[in-house]
Amino acid sequence: MKPIPKSGYFNTNNFGRIALLSFEDALGKNGLNILLNLASLGALIDHYPPADMVKGFDFADYTAILVALEELYGPRGGRGLAVGAGRATFKDLLAHYGELAGVADLVTREIPLLQKMQIGLAAAAKTFNDSSDQLTSVEELEDSFIWRVNRCPACWSRQGADKPVCSVTVGFLQGSLKWLSGGHEFGINETKCCAVGDASCDFVIQKQPVT
Repeated sequence: MKPIPKSGYFNTNNFGRIALLSFEDALGKNGLNILLNLASLGALIDHYPPADMVKGFDFADYTAILVALEELYGPRGGRGLAVGAGRATFKDLLAHYGELAGVADLVTREIPLLQKMQIGLAAAAKTFNDSSDQLTSVEELEDSFIWRVNRCPACWSRQGADKPVCSVTVGFLQGSLKWLSGGHEFGINETKCCAVGDASCDFVIQKQPVT
């Protein structure tokens, strides 16, 4: 695949490390090495970013891994794996970012689920905005929330997609809300995507769990 030019926008090194370890768990070490070579990121093999909060993991590299995943496993298979990796990524991010976001004890608080969702989504968006170059906001509607990413690391510079492609973010949101709710699953649908030509990547999160 054609290399994606560097964006100059970054997630933390720790985010990149956690993401790569999640893909390693899903694909195996050899599978991830094949993925990184296809994404023109062979330099990351056995040299994952350090576990620090320095902004050093380029959005373009994250996107390249996700594009390579689709090329290796097809759009459906690749996006399915991306959802799983996103869910796994949340678990490790919580361990490293939970206190920073102020949500580490949110699941145990004796408050209504809707209030937990309001607090948790706002805190997660703030954490991304404060620790990375991602621009995220949360809008509350009558029956849903919109998680909006205006500078998206999952589809950086992608164009011409026929449908939204940020499945890894869907997985992250699924994992976060399952944890937050004590095991419930929520309907989450990416309705807008920069890769399709939209100005932002919008994820509609239903307030009522489906299970």
